[in-house]
Amino acid sequence: MIYLINLFKMLKLSNELKKRWFIYQISNENVFDLYEKWGESFYCWFDPTADSLHLWNFIGFMSAVHLMRRKNKYIAIIWWATGMIWDPGGKDAERVFLDEKTLRNNEKSIRTQIWNILKNIKNITWEKLEYEVINNYDFFKNMSVLKFLRNVWKYVTVNNMIKKETVRKRIEDPDKSISYTEFSYMLLQWYDFYKLYTDYWVKLQIGWQDQWWNLVTWVELIRKKLDKEAYALTFPLITDANWKKFWKSEWNAIWLDKNKTSSFKLYQFLINTLDEDLEKYLKILTLVEFDEIEKIIRKHMENPEKRYWQKVLAYNVVQIIHWIEEAELAKKLSDFLFWEEDKLYILSKLDEKEISSFVKEVGWKKYENEDILDILVKTKLSLSRWQAKKDIKSWAIYLNEKKVESLEQEIIFVKNISLLRKWKKKYAIIVKK
Repeated sequence: MIYLINLFKMLKLSNELKKRWFIYQISNENVFDLYEKWGESFYCWFDPTADSLHLWNFIGFMSAVHLMRRKNKYIAIIWWATGMIWDPGGKDAERVFLDEKTLRNNEKSIRTQIWNILKNIKNITWEKLEYEVINNYDFFKNMSVLKFLRNVWKYVTVNNMIKKETVRKRIEDPDKSISYTEFSYMLLQWYDFYKLYTDYWVKLQIGWQDQWWNLVTWVELIRKKLDKEAYALTFPLITDANWKKFWKSEWNAIWLDKNKTSSFKLYQFLINTLDEDLEKYLKILTLVEFDEIEKIIRKHMENPEKRYWQKVLAYNVVQIIHWIEEAELAKKLSDFLFWEEDKLYILSKLDEKEISSFVKEVGWKKYENEDILDILVKTKLSLSRWQAKKDIKSWAIYLNEKKVESLEQEIIFVKNISLLRKWKKKYAIIVKK
């Protein structure tokens, strides 16, 4: 289920981005001709608000991939300096500042994630992709206040700044306010693009549709200050068929750090995608070509309950973010828990690393010579010994995929693991140490 992109199947850049849902607004259609010719630079930013990016940020990665495949250079900028202030947008009150140690840690973690994902994409595409990860702290660390006022404030009017809806709401509401620090956040953003334009030859900035006002203001700043042409492109905010932000689940954000959201949980989140959303997500989140997507759809529709389409989506996204080994492991665990019938056979074929991952994801209890009733209570498959007896007599309990028929059932281990199941989908693992 690994589908690679083919260099010879590339569409024109404008068609590629439109068909993959990556265009919401553009400042000038000429940007497509410019970036089709190769050799240009563009950028997208990341706020170091946490020590990990999440699936929302991943969409930005994938839009950048299609620009990089046209031999354009991706400048990924981490807003370390900007993060010391925070964006007032979408907030009713001023946020608490993060300390510099936290920001430094977040910046380091995000930088590592960016490099790893882009390395994976390079390995998948077999293409030379150009990119650089920078920190905007370097733009400001040696700048005086007076220089900043002369170089930025001179070209930006307060009249224009207060037109931004999120700022205006905070100013007009008598119960809210906005500090001068937060108000100045926009100036830092604008100077970023000026530095990127002059020092890195960046002519295009990409971002989310709710950042359109900032993007076009930057374009105007370049025009006023340098009398040059710059461009802005936004991609739409992605929701599922129920209008929920697709990158969040009932257990909150889907992180790209596997220590915060494991490969298995990421895989499961995607495998539960509704059929109505699958084509859109496959185009946005993977590198699968359009003709392959049509084949996947046809195969899926032959037997939708097997969720073939969802499995292709989940595998390919995990492969890009965490690489092939993690995708294979997530698939095995998912198949083991929810799809394959002969679970005992699969368990016997697992290596030590795979067993460790299975145990971690499913949860486990140490075996201490308990009988079957105590184990059922210990694993919380049953609430009490009385309930455990009732569950066994109701034929609800399985040990290593064999129905437990006796209250004196002996606990049998495979590779020091015993698998308990109640009804169809409630599992527990007992480990013999």
